[in-house]
Order: sequence, then C-alpha cells, then structure tokens
Amino acid sequence: MLRNVIFVAPFPTDATMRFVRATRGLDRVRLLGVVHTPPEDDVYDDVVRVTEPQNVEHVSAAVEALRQRHGAPHRILGVLEAMMVELAQVRERFGVVGTSVRTAELFREKARMKDALRAAGLPVARHSLIASERDAAAFAEEVGFPVVVKPPAGMGAKATFRVGSREELIDAVRSMSARPGAPILAEEMLRGSEHSFETITVGGVPRVWSVSDYLPGCLEVLENPWIQWAVVLPRETDDARYARAREAGFAAIRALGLEDGMTHMEWFERPDGTLAIGEIAARPPGPQLCQMTGLAHGIDVYRAWARAVVDGELDAPWERKYAAGCAYIRGMGHGRVVSIRGVRETHEAIHKWLVEAKLPTIGAPKSDSYEGDGYVVVRHPQTDGVKALIKKIIETLEIRYSGPG
Repeated sequence: MLRNVIFVAPFPTDATMRFVRATRGLDRVRLLGVVHTPPEDDVYDDVVRVTEPQNVEHVSAAVEALRQRHGAPHRILGVLEAMMVELAQVRERFGVVGTSVRTAELFREKARMKDALRAAGLPVARHSLIASERDAAAFAEEVGFPVVVKPPAGMGAKATFRVGSREELIDAVRSMSARPGAPILAEEMLRGSEHSFETITVGGVPRVWSVSDYLPGCLEVLENPWIQWAVVLPRETDDARYARAREAGFAAIRALGLEDGMTHMEWFERPDGTLAIGEIAARPPGPQLCQMTGLAHGIDVYRAWARAVVDGELDAPWERKYAAGCAYIRGMGHGRVVSIRGVRETHEAIHKWLVEAKLPTIGAPKSDSYEGDGYVVVRHPQTDGVKALIKKIIETLEIRYSGPG
C-alpha cells in the first residue's frame, strides 16, 4: 500500500529538489507536493499550488485537498528553516507524526533555544531579547562589548551585526525597530574558531554525526568583503574538541526534543579550549555542507535524511572515508559581476579532485551573503590535500565587479 508523503517545497531550487527526489525514491511512497512554483519535471504524483507558502491556512487547505484526493497523509515534510514551525502546526492539525510544534519553536526561536540549552547545563552565549533602548543598555552593562544583534528567528547570518559601543547598539535597536512585541536578540560575542556539527537522529537518538571547520567564521566574512570563505570537513574526527562537540550536540538534541531528522549546530572553540554552542537547527545544513557530508562518508545523505523522516530508519554506513571542502567565490568591489579570471588555471590544478562548481553569472548583482557568488566543492583522501586545493582555488579565481572595492 502506498504511503502519502506530502512535501512542502515552495520553490524548486536545486538544494530543495535533491531532498524531494530522494523522498520520491523511497519504497511505497506516493509523493504529493505543496508548492508556489512547480518544478519542470514530474517528480510529484500530484501537486497543489499555494500563493502564500508560509501561511498555515494556505498550506493546510492544500494538504486537505490532497487528503481528499488520495487519503490521509503519512508524513508532511519540508527542509526550509523558515517553515519548520508552520509545518509542525499543519502536522498537528492532521494528526501526522513528525516534529512537534513545541520542539519546532524551541529550535526556531533562538532566545528560547538558548534558555533551554542553558537549563540543560550546556554552554551558550549570554543573550537577551531587546525591546527598548533601556533593555539594550542593561544588557551591554552585563556582558560588555562587542555584542551581536540579530532577529530572534534569523538564519544564515542574515541581518546579523556586531556592535562595539553603546552608541552602535542603540543605533541597531532603532534601525531594526525593536519594540515590545517585536524585540531583537542580543548576544554575547563568542570568540574563537567556528565549526559546525551535524547529526541524523532517529527515535530521539543521534545515530550518526559529522563535523566541519569554518575558515573563518561567518560573521567575520560578512564584515570583511575581501575574505574568501571556506568550509573543510576533515577526514580525522578523533580530536578531543570534536568529542566535546559531539557530547554537547547530542545533549542539545535531547534538551530540545527532536525525534527524527537532521540537525545542524554551529559551535565555537574558545581560545582557552572550552566549547560554546552558537545555535542549532532542526534541518539539514546548507546545500554544499549537506553535499560534503555525504561526500566525506561516501553515502547519499539526501536519501539518509528521507529514510529518517519517512521511515524512521537509518540504512546508510557512516564511515569517514574522505576529507571534503568548499571554497565560496567572493571578490572585492560592488555592483555586478563583469568577469571571472583564473578558471582554466584552477581547473587544471584541481580537476582530479573536483566534485562540483558553480561559477558566478556575468551581469548578476553581487551577493550580500557570506557564501558569495559561486562555489567549488572538492574531495580528497587527506585533509591536508583538501586544504591545499582550497588554497589554490582562493588564490587563483578572481571576480571583477562593475563598481570599485
């Protein structure tokens, strides 16, 4: 008997469709879609379009239409962090198994998340919801500067700023329109090297895990447009700091109550060697990090996610076989991309280890993301080999923009 699996995927981006197609490939699945823009192929057995995909009522109506056509849904899925709470609310309405509203809210609302992690004895940055200039002054008095300010449910370092003085903090409060009922989140600035920690969790138990190193941290990249960002998944994971991250990550999942799915945790190793959790999300990591996790372990990580959330099973071997890395292509200047140099030289140097590359599009406006205007993913049997490849990419590829640096 077929199981009705509803995948809420508003737009058919390459990253999202990798998860959609992996779900399609499972046994006994009738794949049903709730979308704003349908994909060009026929991956779904049936689809309902919605004009407001983050509106719970619109998504619920689409699910009801699919229920009437095909019967009760077995699972209601999605991978976009911005929709995790809404998907949980829809699941609750239809009595469908999956992440609860409470758990989704704990993962999504960063202040509540940190409160729960701290209550569980886990190290997190001191934080406060700021609704007024008085709140801001009181928090700054408590933790000192610098301070990081962001939306309470932000993601991907969007609208995230480091402020170094009382005046800058007050300016941020005003520019972000902080007020009662719509506060901003202020956090102690964590210092040290930045990393990520990923798991696939089944039945509330993290079954497998992975770790990566950010070179350098996301906020530093955002603040310095000349810095090229890279992520490396080392082949060796028996370092003591990774063991501490594993212990903290597993404890965080228990504290927040995830049952089935992937998690993505950002964490810091402080200069004194201690660890602090930045935040953790109940979703797969970003596109290249997800891909690299699969590459490092020699598995189809998209299918592994689908098996966890649909079947409650993990059937993939999880041995760290390779190192992997990604260089994100950024350049100095502003405006639109007018050229990219060094493509042939880079390809000649790395082609043996090249997995995937997306080069900047000529004429496209410069991205405001720390992920830049393109990327190059590589895999190598040795960590030092990946680091050498990343260095070659960063030193050889050069983007030119229409405006000055």
